[in-house]
Amino acid sequence: MLKLFYAPGSCALASHIALEEAGATYEAVRMDLAAGDQRAADYLRINPKGRVPALVTERGILTETPAILAWVAQSFPDARLAPTDPFEFARAQAFNSYLCSTVHVAHAHGGRGTRWADDPVAIADMKRKVPETMAACFDLIEREMFEGPWVLGESYSICDPYLFTVSRWLDRDGVDIARFPNVADHRNRMAERPAVAKVLAVQHPA
Repeated sequence: MLKLFYAPGSCALASHIALEEAGATYEAVRMDLAAGDQRAADYLRINPKGRVPALVTERGILTETPAILAWVAQSFPDARLAPTDPFEFARAQAFNSYLCSTVHVAHAHGGRGTRWADDPVAIADMKRKVPETMAACFDLIEREMFEGPWVLGESYSICDPYLFTVSRWLDRDGVDIARFPNVADHRNRMAERPAVAKVLAVQHPA
């Protein structure tokens, strides 16, 4: 059975939703990052990066959200979570790579500034910059990258749970999602999907 290691509020939400959408049989293992679960010796043997998500498969362990999402889509083709055309699949990968390499990093400057600096003044400056950089990222997504009604157009794909996950960070980053009507509408519609509602109930029980 597949085993997904996740933490509430993290980017692992995207992989969790994708597994549910795919109809996969999996076990979801909750990690408490504040308690340091990601630095425990047992977990570092699974993912030496000390991050989530990590997906244990019968062939080995996968880390990094874009890689896990692509693997889910290709391993469960009947779910149609990614384009089969090579160019269109590359477009999906480009979108998810942007979320991973640019948007996630901009967000991380708010709470993980010690990854890049030791000076408290520099860390505070990075944190102050987050609303501006996150708004710039989502302005680009809103204007140029979001096709509608789903990220890639008419078909739901692995890009959608990832955008949903990252857009949920805007509130705590001090950015009003109402500035981005397409993204706001997307987030609302995603929350109504049965698979998304099920995963949110697991990660954030009432």
